[in-house]
Amino acid sequence: MIPIRDRLPPPRTPFLVYGLIGLNAALFLWEIKLEFAGQLSDVILSWGITPAQVTQIFSDAVSSGNPAAWFVFLISIGGILPALFLHSSYTQILGNLIYLWVFGRRVESVLGWRNLLGLYLGSGFLVGILQILAEPNLTTPLVGSNSAIAAILGAYLLCFPKAKIETILPLVIIFIPIELPALFFLFWWFVQQAFYGVGELNINGAVNAFSIAYLLQGAGLIVGALGVYWRKGRVLELSQNASLQKLILPQRDRSLAERSNLGHKSVD
Repeated sequence: MIPIRDRLPPPRTPFLVYGLIGLNAALFLWEIKLEFAGQLSDVILSWGITPAQVTQIFSDAVSSGNPAAWFVFLISIGGILPALFLHSSYTQILGNLIYLWVFGRRVESVLGWRNLLGLYLGSGFLVGILQILAEPNLTTPLVGSNSAIAAILGAYLLCFPKAKIETILPLVIIFIPIELPALFFLFWWFVQQAFYGVGELNINGAVNAFSIAYLLQGAGLIVGALGVYWRKGRVLELSQNASLQKLILPQRDRSLAERSNLGHKSVD
């Protein structure tokens, strides 16, 4: 299933989404260049999240009490953010960028670019911490923006659970256009994770091993939903588009928004 776009009114120009797509694509092209040069494995090992490595650095800092060791630990934790922008396969980068394009544009219209950037980086960082805590002895690096994309999907589904997504169903050489509810892609996001090893770049050793830590990227869905929840009522009040309001739940909030709009009209 390849989502193309939703059926909602056109969003505002999503400058941040364009920038994130461009940055991720450019870095992936750089990774391909490193692959041909035989240097990609070193970069992934250096900049990917390796829970066992972070755990060891933390243990050393605790046992030594050396401020320099704690500084190294903070740097290793900060390395969670660069790992968000590296990808290990063609399917992973394509899947994440398609989801970012389809769902990210609408979420940027809801949150604004600053809040979306905070959601993207914040969810990736929080999920990275969860991955380290869940499997502290995992020796394979984890890379990719899967958790950040999950957060964007979670935010989108909270705001527009009734939205319809124009989708392409590929059947060998035939591509069939269909329309699916947005909630279907909550299920499909998990299915896709199992296929992100297809078209993997030439990296020595395992990367993004299918493990508890890898599956925990789905926690981004909850982070995204919570991150956008506080903005939902305000979005309803600001929206003057009736067709858009019908797609946002709950009904109680929509009724409040409609009464608010009527109040504004009566004043006018």
